[in-house]
Amino acid sequence: MDIGYARVSTTKQDLARQLDALAAAGIEAEHIYVDKKSGATTNRPGLQEAMRHARAGDVIVVHTLDRFGRTVRDTLNLVHELKERDIGIRTLADPLAIDTTAPDSSMAQLAFVMLALFAEMERTYSAERVAHARAVATANGRRTGRPSVVDPDKLEHAAMLREKGVPMREITAKTGLARTTLYRHLPPRFVHDPANLGGIDTET
Repeated sequence: MDIGYARVSTTKQDLARQLDALAAAGIEAEHIYVDKKSGATTNRPGLQEAMRHARAGDVIVVHTLDRFGRTVRDTLNLVHELKERDIGIRTLADPLAIDTTAPDSSMAQLAFVMLALFAEMERTYSAERVAHARAVATANGRRTGRPSVVDPDKLEHAAMLREKGVPMREITAKTGLARTTLYRHLPPRFVHDPANLGGIDTET
């Protein structure tokens, strides 16, 4: 029996293309398992369920190999585990055909290793691009990451207390805002100190 598996990295991404391809390959909906998880995480209940239902002679079918394993090592380990159970893997849309049920095909085996490697390289490049974009944004004074959810009224109250010279520890107690949050949203306060070339931070 063919068992389908589909994965997207976030809940905002669409599984439709992968599901359509698996359906077109003749796999029934009740035999298709899905995850909306990053490939980097080990917590993939859909994949675990697919592997749990697979029996000797079955084939797990994925749209492309990068939907299956997290890294080259992880992919090879999964394939080895399935091979020990006499379960194959087949991809539908990779440029090089992958079908581990054809063990005598040297090209199929080479294609498998190459595509696993390329998938891992692409994840590395993607992480580097994100890190670079974040660094550029930070250098240009732009905030990155999730939007702030700090209560604006509490922040305004904190700013008012700060202008009055209230110590940071009292501001955190009065507003309920964490010290790290206040440091992030309020500018540092300095007082003149000739020994410090113009000022020292009075954060307390």
